[in-house]
Amino acid sequence: MESEIKNFYKDKTVFLTGASGFLGRVIIEKLLRETEVRRIYALIRPKRGKNIQERIVEWKTVPLFEVLLKAKPDALDRVIGINGDCAEPDLGISSVDRKLLLQQVELVVHSAATVSFAEPLHVAFDINTRATRCMLQLAKQMPRLRAFVHISTAYSNCVIHHITDRFYPEHLSCNVSQVLQLRETLSTDLFDRMAPALLDKFPNTYTYTKALAEQLIETEAGDLPVCVFRPAAIVASHKEPVTGWIDNLYGPIALLYGVAIGVLRVAPVNKQAPSNFVPVDGCSNLALAAAWRTAEDSEQRRKNPAVPAPATIYNYVPTGENSIRHEYFMRAAENERTDCLLPQCIWYPFLHTTKIVWLYKLATIFYHLIPGYLIDVALRLRGQKPRMIRIYDKIHKNIDVMQRFLLESWTFETPNVDRLWQCMSPVDQQLFDFNLNSLNWEKYLQQAFFGMCLYLSAVPITEETLKRSLQKMKRFLILHRLLQFSLICIAILWPAHKGVPSQSQSQSQSQSQSSV
Repeated sequence: MESEIKNFYKDKTVFLTGASGFLGRVIIEKLLRETEVRRIYALIRPKRGKNIQERIVEWKTVPLFEVLLKAKPDALDRVIGINGDCAEPDLGISSVDRKLLLQQVELVVHSAATVSFAEPLHVAFDINTRATRCMLQLAKQMPRLRAFVHISTAYSNCVIHHITDRFYPEHLSCNVSQVLQLRETLSTDLFDRMAPALLDKFPNTYTYTKALAEQLIETEAGDLPVCVFRPAAIVASHKEPVTGWIDNLYGPIALLYGVAIGVLRVAPVNKQAPSNFVPVDGCSNLALAAAWRTAEDSEQRRKNPAVPAPATIYNYVPTGENSIRHEYFMRAAENERTDCLLPQCIWYPFLHTTKIVWLYKLATIFYHLIPGYLIDVALRLRGQKPRMIRIYDKIHKNIDVMQRFLLESWTFETPNVDRLWQCMSPVDQQLFDFNLNSLNWEKYLQQAFFGMCLYLSAVPITEETLKRSLQKMKRFLILHRLLQFSLICIAILWPAHKGVPSQSQSQSQSQSQSSV
């Protein structure tokens, strides 16, 4: 049986934003390895003194592309860089490149975003919202367009706790057209000062600007063949092209990395809340399958003209019996701490959690700040620059912006993802697998933890470094147990040292008083 999705992508020209990002590169790799796509136009900006072509050439050294380049050494020749920047009012695309895109592009995947929760409002708005409008305007001028995939987030509507596959414009304090007008008329500083009023119930600029972008899709897409893809937190690859590949420290991986190096020891976490994260290769497969389905549905509507159907929304989140909770995730991480070793570890990895925020704040004094000051003093005495308190300041700020997502619970409905899976052939289900119901979480988390150590370690992982790390871990465990024993002894002996009477002394005193 032939693959319908592979046949669909044969000789197609794709335009992808966010091409240098985590998900963007996985989508590119999948297209090049599994399909006969004609060309991929990738929107990229120069960075750190390197032009866009040099940045694409650098991908040849990334582990993500090893399997592809072994089978197809010239595969990256089909990726053409388009110089642009989603922070610019017109995406920063030249008139020549714009004309090229309008003439050739058949599929658009808008993946570009700033995912920082602490981004100033004007930055997050320009990249996440205004760029979406620019992409829609560009797509409307593409005569060959078959499908437009807008990649959002499962948390774009986090002001409510049960999310279905529909738009939620009623939760925005101002509609998107009004906010766009404010951005055009106000100074950057004044626009940022309005953030508290504009965000209203939204916890950060990321979720707010992604919600605005969805309203743009709802109100301005018109008859474009468009769909919205809402993935949960995207983490390491599950199966392809390599297991456990990751290149960033966001979301749950950032938390886990801090624990693994022995720096993060206490955090505000609700252990009973769902762990809503998904593998990046599943996201890539679903995005490509959604583009195929969107194009097919659009073709059917052309043959049977009717009222334009709203954009299909795909919530991609673990649900049902195969979802997991933070407690499971943390237990799995604890079981792997002696196998997934980071050479830069500074203490034995452990994590205490609490749902009580004030208790977490108090615990940071004893678990983070006091040890941090002691280490900084030791560094100063050795003539080195102190750094631990600066690191903890950054960690605490990041946890503050993540706190809501560590403590609260969200549930999701995924009927459109379920329908998409059911309409795919067995061949396509195997080639473009995104089925979370069959995911073995225990095995996947082992791969993800190992991938974190392998791909994010500041020190190359070799047999020698692993051996040294294991020896260091054993020493840290002994020191950790000695510290625990010492603290227990102090807790027991301190009252006696301060003259607090023991139980027998209290009884004898009581008897003598009664005899008197």
